[in-house]
Amino acid sequence: MNTLFGRIKSALPLKRPFQKPIKLPSKNQWRKFFSILSKKEKTLFFAFVLLFVSSGIFLALNFYFQNTSVVPAIGGSYTEGIVGQPRIINPLYLSNQDADRDIVEVIFSGLMKYDENGQVIKDLIQDYSIKEQGSIYEITLRDGLLWHDGEPITSDDVIFTINLIQNPEYQSPLRIKWAGVLAEKITSKTVSFTLPKKYAGFTETLTVKILPKHIFENTSPQNLPMSLVSEEYLIGSGPFKIKKIDHEQNGSIKKIVLERNKNYYGQKPFLKELSFAFFNDDKDLKKALLLNDINGFGVSDISLYKNELKPMQIYSLAVPRYFAIFFNAKNEGVFKDENLKQALAYATNKESIVKNVFSGKAQTANSPILPNFFGFNQPKTDYQFDLAKAQQMVQTSISSATQTGKFTQNLSVGSNGKEVEMLQTCLAKFSDIYPNGEINGNFGPKTKAAVIKFQEKYTEEILAPSNITKGTGDVKVSTRAKLNAICFEPIDTSNKKIAITLTTSNNFPLPEIAKELKQQWDTAGFDTTIETVSLADLQNTVLPKDSYNILLFGEALGAIPDPFPFWHSSQKDYPGLNISNYTSKPADSLLEKAREAQTTEIRQTNLEQFQDILTQDTPAIFLVRPDYIYALSAKIKGFDVVKITEPSKRFSNVETWYTETKREWR
Repeated sequence: MNTLFGRIKSALPLKRPFQKPIKLPSKNQWRKFFSILSKKEKTLFFAFVLLFVSSGIFLALNFYFQNTSVVPAIGGSYTEGIVGQPRIINPLYLSNQDADRDIVEVIFSGLMKYDENGQVIKDLIQDYSIKEQGSIYEITLRDGLLWHDGEPITSDDVIFTINLIQNPEYQSPLRIKWAGVLAEKITSKTVSFTLPKKYAGFTETLTVKILPKHIFENTSPQNLPMSLVSEEYLIGSGPFKIKKIDHEQNGSIKKIVLERNKNYYGQKPFLKELSFAFFNDDKDLKKALLLNDINGFGVSDISLYKNELKPMQIYSLAVPRYFAIFFNAKNEGVFKDENLKQALAYATNKESIVKNVFSGKAQTANSPILPNFFGFNQPKTDYQFDLAKAQQMVQTSISSATQTGKFTQNLSVGSNGKEVEMLQTCLAKFSDIYPNGEINGNFGPKTKAAVIKFQEKYTEEILAPSNITKGTGDVKVSTRAKLNAICFEPIDTSNKKIAITLTTSNNFPLPEIAKELKQQWDTAGFDTTIETVSLADLQNTVLPKDSYNILLFGEALGAIPDPFPFWHSSQKDYPGLNISNYTSKPADSLLEKAREAQTTEIRQTNLEQFQDILTQDTPAIFLVRPDYIYALSAKIKGFDVVKITEPSKRFSNVETWYTETKREWR
């Protein structure tokens, strides 16, 4: 045979029928085989062998990949960068610092929690039921719940935590949310909550983090540390637990390292470690970012970071909070004039604030119930930016305010007061009528004599129409008309402005928004002074004393919208949060109905009616709803949060974050 396969057949021994299986070719036989092949034939042979092996590998790999999928694997670590120091890591005293709330969020658990869409879902509890038309909530804990130290979690821990919150000696700011709520143990796993009034948003109140009774039950209010920054106290039930706390030489905290909680009742975390690194300022944080010492951080001011964010994944998370201008009904000043409120609203360019302060990472707001966030209808009243209209309204108000007055009364000997003083002032302008005349507001003989001279000087206009030739000295209709015509000259108001003071906190982004507003308002005809104070002074001095006319501040709603604390008339007096001191019986009624509504449809109807009443009354100008900007390293996978109620809730699904992967058979 002349073919390659024919020559192979002749070179290698073949198995014949009914013979025993032959052995594989020996080394000498392979040599003989290769010796009879030409160079081209050897190349073809090895090509066929390579093709056969490659095909086998390809088929095997194809089968493997088609029947397996990539899934997260346990391993890896994540480090969050934070500007500032942890101060109050205690669920009992919810700090206004993001650093404190972030750490509390991953160490402690609540009865309920938020999912990636900002919805309230079950956490420590297996189930709950609502009884007595919404006045009683009964919860049942999951099976096998454990604290980080291995102790079981029971209803005693729940009752203990609520009692601490309600006890005035512990001074928890959460006390107002739990006022009047009766917490009763039914079984070791079941607790009943009886509300003083029906409140459909109580499920969100149940997101409160639970403390371990066995750690704190013998701690008096005086000895309970507001900051639990130690391995001894930071015992929770969350997905991560304390591993170590690194301190600087000066005592400040450099890093808090958490490790995976293997006893976590939910999905076990994939990350082995989660750390929080603390920095003095954004400059130090940027250095750590460039050195890859941190893998993510919350961006407070995006304008401070440019090239540093390019390799990061940037998430804009929707948050139910807004910034607004609040008019103080108890200290209105120039804003007693309702037209000036509207002029200020027309002079406000919200889009400019979104662009210049938040780099486009915000949405304009025109209602306290945030229709865009919650899917509600927009309010019927909406003051769109209109500079020309604002300028016209301001000038009209200035002209009205600068009128020096008109004579409206009949005056004669014995009269006194403001109009007599105005009469004397006007007559004194004429040296031939009231030279060196007294201006004392008392109508006496000298004033009468001056009036007679004035009447006779303008006989044709004052005396002739009444067929009188001599002055009477009494200021009546015709005399008053002539006085009004010549005593009050037109006033040039083109360069006049209305002075206003805008009070706000010195925390970002409030000063930046204030500067933007000043520029806009001053163009419309206002003369704006910005008064910035610390957050502590705002809370302890400005708000309690109502020492502001207009205030730039922010307010935040929850996953279940409840504007009651901010706008109900019962919340006017400090420490109530109705900082506009707004009062409206129709609005109060709708807020109360919305609180008690057992369906989202009824709640929405009441809140939409409330927003129409409030926006028409204009107790505030709603400005913007900023997003929360979160920067994450590309190596971090599994982050799918879209909506949060506050920055710390970005960790609501931290147990699903991962850096390592593996393949599993389907």
